[in-house]
Amino acid sequence: MKKAIVIGASSGLGNEVARLLLQQGWALGVAARRQEPLEQLRVIDPARVHVQVMDVTSEDATARLQHLIGEVGGMDLFFYASGVGSHNMELEPSVELGTVATNGLGFTRMIGEAFRYMASHGGGHIAAISSIAGTKGLGAAPSYSATKAFQGIYLQALEQQAHMRGLNITFTDLRPGFVATPLLGDSPKYPMLLTTQEVARHMVRAVDARRHVWVIDWRWRIVTALWRRVPRWLWRRLKVK
Repeated sequence: MKKAIVIGASSGLGNEVARLLLQQGWALGVAARRQEPLEQLRVIDPARVHVQVMDVTSEDATARLQHLIGEVGGMDLFFYASGVGSHNMELEPSVELGTVATNGLGFTRMIGEAFRYMASHGGGHIAAISSIAGTKGLGAAPSYSATKAFQGIYLQALEQQAHMRGLNITFTDLRPGFVATPLLGDSPKYPMLLTTQEVARHMVRAVDARRHVWVIDWRWRIVTALWRRVPRWLWRRLKVK
């Protein structure tokens, strides 16, 4: 039986991806800060779902991950869905620093631990949700945009390192557009808003196909391809919210 760890499985995309992997027959280790939603996943199939409460910003998160891997009996796929982000036009320090702590330090802590495990256990597959926001600096959400760019570059660097070291580790950088998840909160309507269910299906298919980078969906692939070409002098004059 294939074994997967899903970090950030209590809600949103992480929760939907966990459910899809269960349908495919995976044994799962699911982790998040809140236990109750994780227990709802365990009820689906108690024999295949193992639960671990975890905060990726805490130093004990790596030990908790190792414990969860042990309960599942290994790890073929590490799926990382944890993340925070919000508009911050006032540049509120707590928002900026909290986003960096979760999307930067927490991400590095957990992806690094998964990489080290796979490097010493014959390989595996690391998939992580970054964002189209990481492809351009968005003035409405500075720390979110910057940390998502960091995530994409970090995965790219680890992919190169794995190749240099001859490690059998595959990487998938998943970049959705706007998704109707709790992360968006009560914000105004977003353009080309995607549902959690459809994005999760795209993500699982991308993982199955071992895509290296996958933008979801086709409309956002067009948008990001175009805005990458916008020169800096013009981009800073645009009101992208």
